[in-house]
Amino acid sequence: MRASQTLFLLLWFFCVYAPSSFSTNVTYDHRALVIDGKRRVLVSGSIHYPRSTPEMWPDIIQKSKDGGLDVIETYVFWNLHEPVRGQYNFEGRGDLVKFVKTVAAAGLYVHLRIGPYACAEWNYGGFPLWLHFIPGIEFRTDNKPFEKEMKRFTAKIVDMMKQENFYASQGGPIILSQIENEYGNIDAAYGPAAKSYIKWAASMATSLDTGVPWVMCQQTDAPDPIINTCNGFYCDQFQPNTNAKPKIWTEGYTGWFLSFGDAVPHRPVEDLAFAVARFFQRGGTFNNYYMYHGGTNFGRASGGPFVASSYDYDAPIDEYGIVRQPKWGHLRDLHKAIKLCEEALTATDPTITSLGPKVEAAVYKTGAVCAAFLANIATSDAKVTFNGNSYHLPAWSVSILPDCKNVVLNTAKINSASSISSFTTESLKEVDASGSGWSWISEPIGISKADSFSKFGLLEQINTTADRSDYLWYSLSINLNTGAQTVLHIKSLGHALHAFINGKLAGSRTGNHEKANVKVDIPITLVSGKNTIDLLSLTVGLQNYGAFFDTWGAGITGPVILKGLKNGSSLDLSSHMWTYQVGLKGENLGPSSGSSGQWNSQSTLPTNQPLIWYKTNFAAPSGSNPVAIDFTGMGKGEAWVNGQSIGRYWPTYASPRGGCTDSCNYRGAYQASKCLQNCGKPSQTLYHVPRSWLRPESNTLVLFEEVGGNPKQITFATKQIGSVCSHVSESHPPPVDSWNLDEESGRKVGPVLLLECPYPDQVISSIKFASFGTPHGTCGNFKQGSCSSSQALSIVRKGCMGLSSCRIGVSINTFGDPCKGVAKSLAVEASCV
Repeated sequence: MRASQTLFLLLWFFCVYAPSSFSTNVTYDHRALVIDGKRRVLVSGSIHYPRSTPEMWPDIIQKSKDGGLDVIETYVFWNLHEPVRGQYNFEGRGDLVKFVKTVAAAGLYVHLRIGPYACAEWNYGGFPLWLHFIPGIEFRTDNKPFEKEMKRFTAKIVDMMKQENFYASQGGPIILSQIENEYGNIDAAYGPAAKSYIKWAASMATSLDTGVPWVMCQQTDAPDPIINTCNGFYCDQFQPNTNAKPKIWTEGYTGWFLSFGDAVPHRPVEDLAFAVARFFQRGGTFNNYYMYHGGTNFGRASGGPFVASSYDYDAPIDEYGIVRQPKWGHLRDLHKAIKLCEEALTATDPTITSLGPKVEAAVYKTGAVCAAFLANIATSDAKVTFNGNSYHLPAWSVSILPDCKNVVLNTAKINSASSISSFTTESLKEVDASGSGWSWISEPIGISKADSFSKFGLLEQINTTADRSDYLWYSLSINLNTGAQTVLHIKSLGHALHAFINGKLAGSRTGNHEKANVKVDIPITLVSGKNTIDLLSLTVGLQNYGAFFDTWGAGITGPVILKGLKNGSSLDLSSHMWTYQVGLKGENLGPSSGSSGQWNSQSTLPTNQPLIWYKTNFAAPSGSNPVAIDFTGMGKGEAWVNGQSIGRYWPTYASPRGGCTDSCNYRGAYQASKCLQNCGKPSQTLYHVPRSWLRPESNTLVLFEEVGGNPKQITFATKQIGSVCSHVSESHPPPVDSWNLDEESGRKVGPVLLLECPYPDQVISSIKFASFGTPHGTCGNFKQGSCSSSQALSIVRKGCMGLSSCRIGVSINTFGDPCKGVAKSLAVEASCV
């Protein structure tokens, strides 16, 4: 073992297992968190440990550190850790201790949001379903049964962390904890009991004696010493509820979550960087990105309802663990710029002055140290004078001046490289020795399990299934003297349903994220004699947000009516005797692991039929690039790889055709419906399969197809970076790193175009495009303008080919002046191998 490796392991050991003599004192005052007596500017990012795999954690956390983060923030997911009351799970993706150790090993802090209500677009907001069935319980209010369970779980997590010496007061990485979550958004609905509940929660949390501060986000009445914090797209205007607390942003949204049936959200980095810079300009000292890596809703973890399996969130590190450029790089540069201002930022409050309409300066000055932020909140450019100097401020941007004179970064001017990631599709390589490829099992329509039961009337679904399955069968038989053409009217709380008449699918209906309720009229034909009506009701993730969300319910609560019978009469079936079956027969037999012996591979594979289990064996795609399955050709269901659920798939649920834009204007306030992409297309076709779940040769893929599809159309896709690009103008500031050079040379560097291959073992193999002059377009689609230097391509090739990274000065000194008096820029697209 090399000496450097030995040193690293020793440092890791002391970081993770630091004894109490290395304890860290974490407090706070009006300006900042105070760590060992020093006020700190801290940049944090949310990574939810169950939304990736333990094998992915070290790489994601290291990329987060490389991106300039100091802190990793995560919720703790109660229903993951205590699926059955008193029975705990902290294995695999639920290994919270291992996750915290991995963060500590990278030298980062942790903000542990115990809650235990999480929201997080997570099933039931993170609450375990068994909680709902405790007699007399009411969630998130001054209710003794709820408070008893909440305290018990919170104390268990705190005790686990203490056992590992994880709190900073013990020498560990945890510097903050959160109790409750966004309660202030909905507490009015709970009346006076909400106030006493919040006081109880604060007192309970502080009594656990963690030795670090507690926070409550979106809680203006958070009692001392709890710090109230802000969540939102912008938090620059937020102020804590007392002058003794620092200004903390616990959720700065990097994008938004994806729902089945919706377009894909996108938040431009120029706007995100603007929001973050404004927060620090206006007195903030702790900012957290929600999400920094979003990940994947494996299994039935997604909430909503209708939240998709992808939880990518347009985050700086994408669902697959790949850095998203330019978002990651531009934010990294922003963090460096803000850290250059740390001494001034933490010493005093800003002095804010107007420089014109919607233009302001914020100055932090202590002794000889001075830092300034110049903000243009308008949607048009501005030219201002500050401290006797003239500055051009692009629309909707903030310029950062660590010395109150020179601009180190403007949020609208991106110095970092951008990249194009793409998926390479390949057919599924079947390795079935019999040569038959796919095998199948039919899921019975209607009642097929011994534990079915009958009740008069229509039952609410969640109370009936306790969320053991997405599915609940409602079945009854009626006798008619003659056949009839009629209409079956069904009203349901949601989320979707399929109606079968005498064993044949008659119709379906689904809700959406905004309105889960379902109402449908299905024309049907009934025969003379006995008729069977089988209704399959399903949930698509349980509600996770809102006042009393735990009581909202799902399923076919009625009425269910046969309309237009003989003589125009109707028959209300709602109060009849119905037979119920929780879940599918196949769920009990365990075909999701592929081990059931009932698979049929002899007869013709049924396709485009509802309620079919499919199985095949396959070889993993070669290489190390991230893997996804493209479910185009399938309808809706769930998929398992080697017994691990990769989530619900639903490639047939397309987003509305309107509302998207090809070119997103980042200027002006952002909201989740702005800058949408992928309109009129399926919300999600690609589903992440972690590499660690795959074996090189023999792997088992199992699908439950609910509505009908053709599994032979399924393909694999591997993700890679296709091109790296950069586009830098003569008016860009120099790279942030140049600030650390000496005064004389550092301020005269001028703008520089930087290119860097995405992986350390790669070099730049070709220059696809290079133009200095007036190029336009975006990465992968650059075009020459009316003015272009004839030397650009050869200069860039000479400076970059064969290198893992390169720097090219953006000036007429490098390229000559192809058009005098015209503002020029350099655009380059390159490939790496």
